[in-house]
Amino acid sequence: MIAYLRGRLLRREEESVVVEAGGVGYEVHLPAIVARSLHPAPTPDGGETVELYVSYHATQNQPRPLLVGFNREAEQEFFERFITVDGLGPTKALKAMVHPVHVIADAIERKDTGFLRRLPGIGARTAEKIVAALHGKMAKYALLVEAPDEAPRAPAEDFKDEVLEILTKQLGHRPAEARRMMDEALRRNPAIASGEELFQEVYRVSSSEMSRRSG
Repeated sequence: MIAYLRGRLLRREEESVVVEAGGVGYEVHLPAIVARSLHPAPTPDGGETVELYVSYHATQNQPRPLLVGFNREAEQEFFERFITVDGLGPTKALKAMVHPVHVIADAIERKDTGFLRRLPGIGARTAEKIVAALHGKMAKYALLVEAPDEAPRAPAEDFKDEVLEILTKQLGHRPAEARRMMDEALRRNPAIASGEELFQEVYRVSSSEMSRRSG
């Protein structure tokens, strides 16, 4: 299985790229939001390189492998959860991702089926299935930021270290901002005893703040 590719960009089209890695050219399909934000790095010889986290799919009914690429590991992880919804396979999910992951995840957490059914290929019934299957599991992805800062990998000594690592390394928050969000969540609810509970509390307040600003 292919989970990550880094190599020379051989060809770029509207919805896919061909990446040479180890002498092999891999065709990787890109969701619209990834295609728009893909920025290859220049090489000394005038070429370009890219690195992509890959969701790999090959089934008996679809023997030709389908590779779906993402800029960040958290986006890939979201996609793999997204396609667990009944009737939402990789091809349909690929076309549906026309908004950033955090926008779609936030809509799921808010049970906004109106937003979801406007995604390409997602009707009212599928939107309801998405909310039924994934509501309460999307707080982590709803906190993704547009341009992540690199942060050192923290040892996961307890659930707070694990949450800090994900907020910074995967979701793109600055370390100081992530610690502030966690500290405030723990002050509001000292009974928090797991990473999932901490995520939910951080997301709950962040979501309400975003709603106030937009209102």
